[in-house]
Order: sequence, then C-alpha cells, then structure tokens
Amino acid sequence: MHRPLHGRGPLFDTDPPGLAARLVGLRPYQLRSSPREHEGDLPFVVFAGGRGLGKSALLAETRTAYQGHTPVALIDAEEAQFAAAPPERPGEAWSPVSQALTTVAEQLAEPVKGAGRINFPRLASGLLAVAAGGWNDRDVPRIRQEAERILLLNDARSFLDGFAGRWVGKVVAKLVASMSNTGPVVEPIIEATLESFSEGVSPTHRRLRRAATWYRDYPNAGGNPKLGLILLSGHFRAGGDARTHAERYLVRALLADLDDAYAGVMQRSHRLGRPVVLIDNVQAPAGRGLMESVLRDRADGIRDQVVFFAALRGYAHPALRNAGRRALTEVARTTGWEPAASPSSRALLVSLPPLTPDATLHLVGAACQGLQVPPRLPHVTHRLTGGSPLGITLLAESARQNLPRGARSLGALLTADVALHADHDGHPAYRQLLDRLVPGGRLDELTVLAAAHDRDSALALAADRLPDDFGAAGVLGLQERLAEEGWPTAAGQFVGDPFLRALLLLRLHHLDADHAQWQAAHRAVIDHYGERGTPDAARYRLHHELALGKADFAVAHLRDTFPVTEVGAWLSDLVFIASAPYYHAHDPEGHDFDGHDHRAAVALGRTDPAQRPPEGVDAALHLRVRRLLHAVWQLTDPLVLPDPEVAERLRFELEQLSNLRPGGTALLWRASRDWPSDASAGRPLRIPAEDGDGDGGGGGGQG
Repeated sequence: MHRPLHGRGPLFDTDPPGLAARLVGLRPYQLRSSPREHEGDLPFVVFAGGRGLGKSALLAETRTAYQGHTPVALIDAEEAQFAAAPPERPGEAWSPVSQALTTVAEQLAEPVKGAGRINFPRLASGLLAVAAGGWNDRDVPRIRQEAERILLLNDARSFLDGFAGRWVGKVVAKLVASMSNTGPVVEPIIEATLESFSEGVSPTHRRLRRAATWYRDYPNAGGNPKLGLILLSGHFRAGGDARTHAERYLVRALLADLDDAYAGVMQRSHRLGRPVVLIDNVQAPAGRGLMESVLRDRADGIRDQVVFFAALRGYAHPALRNAGRRALTEVARTTGWEPAASPSSRALLVSLPPLTPDATLHLVGAACQGLQVPPRLPHVTHRLTGGSPLGITLLAESARQNLPRGARSLGALLTADVALHADHDGHPAYRQLLDRLVPGGRLDELTVLAAAHDRDSALALAADRLPDDFGAAGVLGLQERLAEEGWPTAAGQFVGDPFLRALLLLRLHHLDADHAQWQAAHRAVIDHYGERGTPDAARYRLHHELALGKADFAVAHLRDTFPVTEVGAWLSDLVFIASAPYYHAHDPEGHDFDGHDHRAAVALGRTDPAQRPPEGVDAALHLRVRRLLHAVWQLTDPLVLPDPEVAERLRFELEQLSNLRPGGTALLWRASRDWPSDASAGRPLRIPAEDGDGDGGGGGGQG
C-alpha cells in the first residue's frame, strides 16, 4: 500500500475524503469513486509556499496517486523545454504555452484502466496551424518531425499498434505535398489538415470531422473553420496581446477535447475520475499562461471539468490577487470556496504548512531504521529546519549514511557527503540544500549578506566584501528576491529564515580553509555597528564578536547591564547575542583548534579557576554571566544536540540570578523553568512576559 507524504493528509485522505478525492471524484491510489464537492464551477487550486516546503513533491505524489486511474499530466513550467524555442524553430511559431499544451496533451492521452486513449483533434488542428507559421518548403525533415508529434495527439489508438503510425504518415505526406515551392505555407497546410480530418467513416473520423469545424467560432471567422485557423495562426505570429488571445483559444481547445472524451453515458461510465493537470512553478511563463487562460474562460462562463493543481513559489502573484485563501488544514473536509466575478477569484490559494515535530520524528525514524539515532536528533532537526520537508528529508538521508561513520551532530551531518543517487558522487549536505534553496545565481553574494541584520548593514557589507558592480542595486534586488520567493522576514536579520541563514553562514565559514572570508565579514559588521551607540547596535556588535570566538565583550556587557536593564529586555539580549554561529571550536583569537566544543566546559564552571575577572567588578556575577552565556550559546546552537547537563546548569544559574533582582525574580524564575525544557525539546527559548506566563516577550530562539 502506497503511503502518502507526511503532513499532507488534508489532500490525500480517503476516509473521510480529502481535497484531491473531492475534486477528482476518485480516491487517491484507488480505482474507487468518491463524492464530489464541486459539480459546477471548479477552483483552480494553487499550493503556495517558499522553497523547500515540498510543493514539487506534493504534485509528484498526486500524479502517483492517480496515474493509470484517470488522465493525469505533470509539467514543471521552469524546465528548459519551456524556456526557449528549439534552435531550428522560429520564435514566431513557438511559445512556452504552446509547448506546455503539447506536453500536457501527450500525457493526458495515455490510456487508463477501463478506458482507452484520449485524442485531441481540436488542439492538434490549432497547434498545426501555429507550427505552420514557421515552416517553409526547405524544412521538410523538421516539418515531418513536428507534424508527427502533433498529429499523434489525434488518434485514440496507441502508436505501437501500427494504425496510428500509418494514419499519421499519410497525413504528413499530404501536408508536405500541399506546399508549393514558393510562398506562405500556412493556408495550404490548414486546408490539407481539414481535408485529412474529414476523411473516413469510423467513429474516430467522425470525431475528427466534428472537431475540425470547431474553429468556425473563432472571432471573425464567420463560421468558416479554415479562416478561423488562419486567424489563429496570424494572431500567434503577431506576438503580444494577439498571441495571448490565440494561446487562450488553444487552451480552450485542449479542454474542449477533454470534455468530448467524457461526453455520453458510455464514456462517463468508463472514466470514473476527472482529468488532472498538475503545474509546478506556475509563476513561470508557461504555467502562468495556462493558468490565466483557464481562469479567464471560467470567469466568462466557459466551464470545464478538469482539476488543476499548481504550485506557486511564494504566497502572492498578480494573477491571483482575488483568489480565495486557505491553509491546507482548512480544506481537509471542505474548501468553502465561492467564486466572484474576477478571473483571479476562480483560484483557491492553499498555503502549505511546515511539517510538525512528530512528522520529523517519523521521517528520521523511517530513514534510519536499524540505526542508533541520538534521542534528541529529530527534535533539533525540526528546530534547525523549521519543519522544511526538503531539509528534514535530506538530513534524514545524511543521518542514514553518516551516523554509522561517526557523525553525531547536525553540523556533522550537514558537512558530511551525501549521495542522493547510487550513480552519483556524494557532496556535502549543506551544499546540496543550498543548490535547491538558492538556485539561479547570486549565492556568493547572499552568502556574505547572511551576516547582515538590516539593509544598512547589508549595504556596508556589500561595500566592504562584494564587487563594486554589486552595490546598492544588488542588495535591494536580493532583498526583493527573498520576498518574492516566499522567504519570511525577521526583525534583526537580513535573511529572515533561520534555516536558510544557518546554511548560508555555514557556507561562508567553509569558503576558505583558514576562514578568512568568514572573519572578514564579521569584522565588517562589527566596524559598521561600532560607529553607532544604540542598544540594538551593541547587541549586533557583540553577536559578531562572539561569532569570532571573543566572549569577553559580551560577558562584560551582560554583566554591567544586568542590574539596570529591564529583565525581559536583558534576557532577550542574552538570547540574541548567544545565537551567534559556532560552526567549529575556536580559541580566544577565533582560530580553530582541536575540534572540542569548549562551551559546555565553560557553562559547567570547569574553566572558572583559570579565570581572572576584571578589577573592580563583582567576580561572582561576572563568572555566573559567563557560564550563563555559554550555556545558552550551546543549548540554542541549531547544529548541535543540547547537552542535558548544560540544560540543568542553565536552570541553576537562572535561579541564582533571580535572587539578585528582586523586581525581576518572577521573569528569571519563569525562564529557569521554561528554557531548559525548551532547549532539550528543540524549541526556541521563550522570553517570559511581565505577568510571568511565559507566552510573550521580546523574541527568542535564533534571534
């Protein structure tokens, strides 16, 4: 029995039926009908989310759930085949949408259990008219190849049985023979096409004849299908809005062919579920063209019975401004969707949630069956990834391959090589994740800017560490790109998503063997904030000093501000400063040494005897703050497993501090109870609210 994706039950559930079963009318993975939710107007469902949330996996799983049971097609609108015309094909006779329609129809044509192939004569007629706009009498080999591919969409029988091949060969020969040695070829090709479709007396040929007359309703065709196809071809070649109009008619032809395949009692009895079209990266031109054509026609009252599921990178798009919006969990039993007048209201935007800690536990457990998994590994995997299905899946695979080799922390699992395919060499897991999360260039620049906290510090970093031609425009462009791709924002961080930021900073640390670029980037931020005297500037500066292994500045600041700063704000500063990355053990000068993580030793007081607090300060408070800082630093480090002994020491240190601030005793006491359990469970540290309920405050976790 096939198991659906973790955390995606609202789509794939069968009893009671989830979203897919209710729209398709067929239970996933089963040839059994299901009650339908929408019998009239159907929503164009768009799954929205940033990179790594499993949108592509969701669509691929939907295809698996229905393949062989009902017609289904899946395209990725960002694939190279939809990016540009083949070298030999003129651009005026090709577009991303026409290529997508051909690819979708080829997949939908495949036979399913209990029903034969679907043919697409309306679409094929239109595609031939469009393709002919780029043909001439010197292109016979190319004409044969393109025409054969299009004409094979027409036949309800398999190419393998020979009949389809013979019929296609005859029609292609007629098309080639129709061309003269000079002049345009569009009109003779259309004439030969319509003539070929009008021959024969079989049911298949009757359907072809009926479909050939469909273009008589093309605007200004005056009931003449030949003129309709000529106008369609001309509009397509004209480009711009005229091409968009022609593409919309081609999309309508595809849907009309599908409706024809379901017409009649016999057809419907053999086809239990609606056809399904899956479009990944619908924001790309091929996907957007398909989506907008369907939405516009549905808004104009032209109904179809095709279920569209698409994936959108990000959470908003101009073509979806009036779409209904739901979380995935909200559509588990009903969509509650009602369309309005605008085309975009015909869409339903469904945001995908991150995976839960329980789902993370099951994913890691399934990947590592038979291995001894550190008990807290699933919890900190969820803390690091924020529930990203991509991050969890790849880290689970790294654990399967590298736990037997001695890796015991997330940092080790991220830097270890992972082979995702048996015939491919392994590469570090963090690099494979970044290849998927930040494709398309500018990774080097974003790696440096991950150390910034806001636009000003990003501009300072760019001026100090990046090429002159990057500049302010490059910073603003990357900021805009992060927003467009659905990455969250966070106060105090240029890269708001903690998981992406951790991966980028890990890459920054590994850009060179001596970590010179890592150190230079942090020093540039320190210099930038050294010129400012605000409280935020102080904690940003201390955060980066700590990242370079220099804890004395942070200890002094936290020690001196403890008696005079509001306790909630002081705890927030402590957590933010201690969220400094610590990818390798460092000596006081910031250099790697024997690889031992010394933070636990400091937190547990083992280094106290060697310490000499500065003259004139409260030595006990100084050492306590030093231990506390290193405890929080170790326990909140997203790349290591929290040390239980350090968690217990954290409780003790906060309890002792609570005795020193009578006015803030409740907050410090609450933190002493919440923080150790939060850290051990892989949760961000919560800043207690003034009423001591532990639910509010000034931030927490990784800042």
